[in-house]
Amino acid sequence: MTRMTNARIAGVTYLLYIAVGLTSLFLGSGATSGEGTAAKLASIAQHVPQMRINMGLGLITSFTALLLAVALYGITRDEDHELAVFGLACRVGEGMLGVVSTLATLGLLWLATAGAGAPDAAGAEALAALLLKVEGWNVLLAATLFAVGSTVFSWLLLRGRMIPISLAWLGVVASILLVVCLPLQLAGFLGGPITQLVWLPMLAFEVPLGLWLIIKGVAVPAPR
Repeated sequence: MTRMTNARIAGVTYLLYIAVGLTSLFLGSGATSGEGTAAKLASIAQHVPQMRINMGLGLITSFTALLLAVALYGITRDEDHELAVFGLACRVGEGMLGVVSTLATLGLLWLATAGAGAPDAAGAEALAALLLKVEGWNVLLAATLFAVGSTVFSWLLLRGRMIPISLAWLGVVASILLVVCLPLQLAGFLGGPITQLVWLPMLAFEVPLGLWLIIKGVAVPAPR
């Protein structure tokens, strides 16, 4: 594919990734509401169709991340092949970790609906608590890979002057902010509202970038 085709694919997938991701986050939080693991399992049992839709959205998000990784690699490989491969690997890892969340959700559905071979109430609650933790950890791990990959691709877009310089710098800064904050959150050193606020610069970067790539595409990399 040409660089312009890759740019337009990347633009569409950026916007799709955001839309599907936010929808999945909203549905997931509503279906697993409640205080304590037992209450969360009861909520899941009452929202089985919602949980199944959320699993489908999760798979779409994973494949969107893979498609975006390939498109961004196609755009930036001529600028620095090794860095582009590293960015590709990070975004592919992010997409693959998304499948782990789907497995955890399937496990929670099995426990909540007392599927064949499910453990007793105490065992189900203990296993559900673990799966809920795994889902949360997995999200942070996938987000960390996303942030590292985004840093690499944003830097290559900036270095090649392929998009407006101010937009590229916003991408670099927003990505580095997440690279710093997400491991701290995973380790338990960062919590509260700030863990949501650190995503705002990334949102301010990716929405205009997606539109720019669809409408304008990318410039030919500047000679160094």
